[in-house]
Amino acid sequence: MTATTQPAGAAQATFPSSPPAPGKTWLVDFILLGATWGTSFMFTRLAVVDFGALPSAGMRVLIGAGVLLLILGAKRQLPVLATHWRKTFFVGLLNSAIPFACFAWALLTITTGLSSIMNATVPLFGALVAWVWLKDRPGGSRLLGLAIGFVGVVLLAWDKTHVAAGASTVASNAVGAAANGGDNTLQLLSLLLACLCYGIAASFTKVHLNQVPPLITAAGSQCGASLALVLPMLWLWPGKTPGLTAWVAIAISGVVCTGLAYVLYFRLIGRIGPAKAMTVTFLIPVFAVISGVAFLGESVTLWMLGCGVVIVCGTALSTGLVTLPFRR
Repeated sequence: MTATTQPAGAAQATFPSSPPAPGKTWLVDFILLGATWGTSFMFTRLAVVDFGALPSAGMRVLIGAGVLLLILGAKRQLPVLATHWRKTFFVGLLNSAIPFACFAWALLTITTGLSSIMNATVPLFGALVAWVWLKDRPGGSRLLGLAIGFVGVVLLAWDKTHVAAGASTVASNAVGAAANGGDNTLQLLSLLLACLCYGIAASFTKVHLNQVPPLITAAGSQCGASLALVLPMLWLWPGKTPGLTAWVAIAISGVVCTGLAYVLYFRLIGRIGPAKAMTVTFLIPVFAVISGVAFLGESVTLWMLGCGVVIVCGTALSTGLVTLPFRR
């Protein structure tokens, strides 16, 4: 997710390449991160049913900001955040506030598996924005990847029979008729808007926050997202007290899937470098689909899996992870 590509919602500063750590110890962090961000879709789904879209997004970033501020405080780096608050707060609007709200709203009627597959298009948007904004023109292989990836998105959105297939009984009351064959075009568009925001945030980070420590960028972005969402969150706070399941889900989403996941991601970057670290994007849909099927009763169609493969192949090409020989 490319200037810097951020999975599951996190545009980071560009990091210097680091040599891989000896052995394969980094694989543990890699798999844990993929599982953490992959299952975040399930926890968001469980939370949004009781909290609603904007309150659940607001609570997630507030909790995540709290975790990261505690870490900064322990490291005595809060003064560093104070010197970069304007730009880091702004990137939080693009990198967390808008995307988290879009995903939370879409997950009311769309399965977690589909949402996570759409999230895999973030590197495509990152490459496209970098091309337009930073004049980082992709070569033949990367151009082909952009085309393949967006074809996969079109095919995925074309067949809507799977959009709300297997909707969880947990969410049935909140979803209502919309989850039973309704038109989910707006929800799909909101997911693409979220991915576009991630792409813009990545290029903004490269231009304006390249020299800022990544933990500062992460904490500042979550603080900025919290400020953007706190008033809508309070205005739309549910009249009925959310249940225990929703509270546990939102707590895990904020502490583990937002706050601690950033720390894990930074450690992974330090061990294997940013290019390999961002390939965690490909693991996210795997864990999202598995958790959705196992815990939410969602179903997965061959069409969805096939389109997911097309999107992942396009992403691998567009980000330069895989190249094809093109004659000039």
